[in-house]
Amino acid sequence: MPIARWRIIALFFAHALAIGAIQTRIPDIQRLVGLSDAQLGLVLMGQPFGALGTFLFSSRIIERFGPRRVIVLLMPLMMISAALITVLLNPLAMFILLAVNGVGFSLTNIAINVEADRIEAATDLRIMNRCHGAWSVGFLLTSLLGAGLRGLGVAPAIHLWLLAPLVIVLVLVIVVPMPIVPPRAHSGSLKRPLAWPSWATLGLIAFGLGAGLTEGASRTWSIIYLRDSFDVAVWIQSMALPALLVTMALGRLLADRWIDRFGPVPVARALAGVAIAGMALVVASPNALTALAGFGLVGIGICVLYPLMLSAAARLGDRPASENVAATTLVFQLVNLGAPVAIGAVAEGLGIRSAFAMLLPLLLLTWVMAGKLTPIRQLPVAQPG
Repeated sequence: MPIARWRIIALFFAHALAIGAIQTRIPDIQRLVGLSDAQLGLVLMGQPFGALGTFLFSSRIIERFGPRRVIVLLMPLMMISAALITVLLNPLAMFILLAVNGVGFSLTNIAINVEADRIEAATDLRIMNRCHGAWSVGFLLTSLLGAGLRGLGVAPAIHLWLLAPLVIVLVLVIVVPMPIVPPRAHSGSLKRPLAWPSWATLGLIAFGLGAGLTEGASRTWSIIYLRDSFDVAVWIQSMALPALLVTMALGRLLADRWIDRFGPVPVARALAGVAIAGMALVVASPNALTALAGFGLVGIGICVLYPLMLSAAARLGDRPASENVAATTLVFQLVNLGAPVAIGAVAEGLGIRSAFAMLLPLLLLTWVMAGKLTPIRQLPVAQPG
């Protein structure tokens, strides 16, 4: 089972490589296609649009075929659909390919979180935050690669088409030998055809919403924020995403010890406060360096809020973990469907600072709702080996 722990951690890392490469090239693709910020916001609706319907049926798909088979089939789809965006430079094609990418992302995202929860249940060791830490490290590395290639003037098509086969091989090497882990015990059954939210999951969603939207908005718009707000070199613009991801990764890798020592609610409240301070600094930043520092604080603040929400949903025990995780992420995608349009429209009309300022009330809601985290028994932190 120690091998299973390290394989699932490596799988989160590979998943970040699969989904993250396109993020650093969105500003370049935006200009290649000739999209305004508002038009880009509409096109970016493609991914949550594709993911939305899939989440309704994802629990049944994962329970029917198993997390590993879903991952092996759909992570390559994510890479190929992202790469195709760089050669089919058309707004409609971009929207459709992002929708296909969203289908792959939604199913694989639930599958890797369900598999991590199964391993936690089987080993009685907490690894969820460490898994998400590995995801952040993977996203950081692919962001740094994208920043370097942007600085060198490498075309997005060359970048993504060279990366795609490497990530696909890595996924197969990790997943194919993984041992089968039984599902977590639960009191319900998978009788409902759709994964609808329950009152318990809605409370958790209210807690995690601010962190999830802040992470998504920062991943997509942070480079554009520096590009449009300050007259700095392209490589400095590209450092906005790594500034967020470095601190997020470090926080996630260390968070299990914090949570075991202080408990999930105090840790969540403290980190939500840091996220609010960081976002306020981003909105008010007079220069690029201050903005980068703000994104770094945001990364610390939101580092484990989303994983805490997913872990709490998986542990509710009232129905299969895959159903609770799917129901939770479903509502996230409903909100994300309109979020790119809202941010793009505000950025176009009032400026991108105002678009980021919209996230402050949601982060405050996260702080208020931290008490909704489901109390869970304390697990020992997973040790190497």
